[in-house]
Amino acid sequence: MSDKDKIKIENINLYYGDFHALKNINMKIKTNEITAFIGPSGCGKSSLLKSLNRMNDLIEGVKITGRVLLDNIDVYKEMDPTVLRKRVGMVFQKPNPFPMSIYDNVAYGPRTHGIKSKAKLDEIVEQSLNSAAMWNEVKDRLKKNALGLSGGQQQRLCIARAFSVNPEVILLDEPTSALDPISTMKIEDLLTEIKKNYTIIIVTHNMQQATRISDKTGFFLQGEVVEFDKTEKLFSMPKNKKTEDYITGRFG
Repeated sequence: MSDKDKIKIENINLYYGDFHALKNINMKIKTNEITAFIGPSGCGKSSLLKSLNRMNDLIEGVKITGRVLLDNIDVYKEMDPTVLRKRVGMVFQKPNPFPMSIYDNVAYGPRTHGIKSKAKLDEIVEQSLNSAAMWNEVKDRLKKNALGLSGGQQQRLCIARAFSVNPEVILLDEPTSALDPISTMKIEDLLTEIKKNYTIIIVTHNMQQATRISDKTGFFLQGEVVEFDKTEKLFSMPKNKKTEDYITGRFG
């Protein structure tokens, strides 16, 4: 585990029009750790996740105050969103492969960043698929349409696609909620394996998932972070009554 803060979130407030969706959020996300965000639907977990690589910029009427620092650089004031999204990759809830070949899905990002050499692209595709633990499953059908893969494979392909531009941080918004238990387990094993090279933030509805894979967990409620602590501590000895009520199933 590193003691270095990869991301610092300072006094973040986010409004969708008049709706105050995030209220004064402060957090430090450590390098090479998995951080989980848990809490009931609509509590702000995904809104915060999307603020970290400025996906919220794409939504009309969004206003954000406060700072998000990536390696101490303010991502809203001092960083181009394209550069930011190369460094901070995103994997969504529903697998969303592009309607093209498996190979082209993974090569898409590097190509947009100017890599033209076929040998280099071949190497990136193989490395990225290997990192997503699926090279052996698909190496003989790289030219086949990605939409022919199973849901679990499509989601791992989306993770490989995120790896292909060599990010430092990977954001995952409920990446296994649409998947069966075996595919879920493969993705959890994969995340645990790759955290030595990446900083990972995962939004999950599944509290068991948070306890299985994350180093730290933040519990969100109505746009606020109620508690943020080491995962084992938050689940075994929550400091806040609301956290305890949520994790014991009294509400949520």
